[in-house]
Amino acid sequence: MKRILVAGGAGFLGSHLCERLIARGDEVLCVDNIHTGQKRNIHHLTDLKRFEFIRHDVTFPLYLEVDEIYNLACPASPIHYQMDPVQTTKTSVIGAINLLGLAKRTRAKILQASTSEVYGDPEVHPQAESYFGRVNPAGPRACYDEGKRCAETLFFDYQRQHGVDVRVMRIFNTYGPRMHPNDGRVVSNFIVQALRGEPLTLYGTGEQTRSFCFVDDLISAMISFMDIKGTVTEPVNFGNPQEFSMRELAQEVKRLTGSDSQVVMLPAPVDDPGRRRPDIKRATALTGWEPTTPLSQGLEKTIRFFRQILSMPSHETALPEFFEEAAS
Repeated sequence: MKRILVAGGAGFLGSHLCERLIARGDEVLCVDNIHTGQKRNIHHLTDLKRFEFIRHDVTFPLYLEVDEIYNLACPASPIHYQMDPVQTTKTSVIGAINLLGLAKRTRAKILQASTSEVYGDPEVHPQAESYFGRVNPAGPRACYDEGKRCAETLFFDYQRQHGVDVRVMRIFNTYGPRMHPNDGRVVSNFIVQALRGEPLTLYGTGEQTRSFCFVDDLISAMISFMDIKGTVTEPVNFGNPQEFSMRELAQEVKRLTGSDSQVVMLPAPVDDPGRRRPDIKRATALTGWEPTTPLSQGLEKTIRFFRQILSMPSHETALPEFFEEAAS
């Protein structure tokens, strides 16, 4: 049994990770400031002896004894991370310093949940880890993009200077149950709009592409990456390399929800990437991992989740025990 710290553990990805680690027999310390995470995501775990929730902001030091650390602490959707951009940068940079310091002291292995946003609006397609990206350091998305890039720098500097055992995981678009209904991400946006009978908002030309990985596949990848033996000296992409345009995604959501919502076109956000698709050859070579969930199957599970919470009197006060059932 390992004692594992999950920073950002009450969030979308973090809650699924906590659940999986508990299921395999580990002891989990879930740390979250509940800025964008939600207690209801972890409510079904709180009575378990091997689970502990600590309300804490990672921009302040932590004094714990742990074997492994997963750093998922940072708002991940544009609406959320642009709400307080200074705090977003602090969370990525100061949070990384504090958790790396903890890893150094305890000799814990530590994983950084980085992002495909480090590639910015890429000129190379698909994006391999050798590509250094094209990021606007002064734009409205820079608080997240550059914060994550700086965190990667810190991780590898702590590895080189202090011998910390690090893993840097570049996560491409992930979706599934427990996404926040109002997080502004394209999958949750389309599903919520379709279920409410509202127009589906398509930005720019609608031909922008993304590659969508179902949350169960991503959590398997995360644990597999953490568990490999030996030193990893480079970042690694994880995501589903199957590519879809935003227009194709909108049509698929309409089909699966049975919605007759119209699609409306709006101007593209500033610095919105035109194409996004991971090259995962390095991930497969290191871990043997590949995603297995087709988009239609993952969307069906996600739609079922949103259909049920939106049918309640107020999805903001939905019964916490529902979230465990809806994610299954």
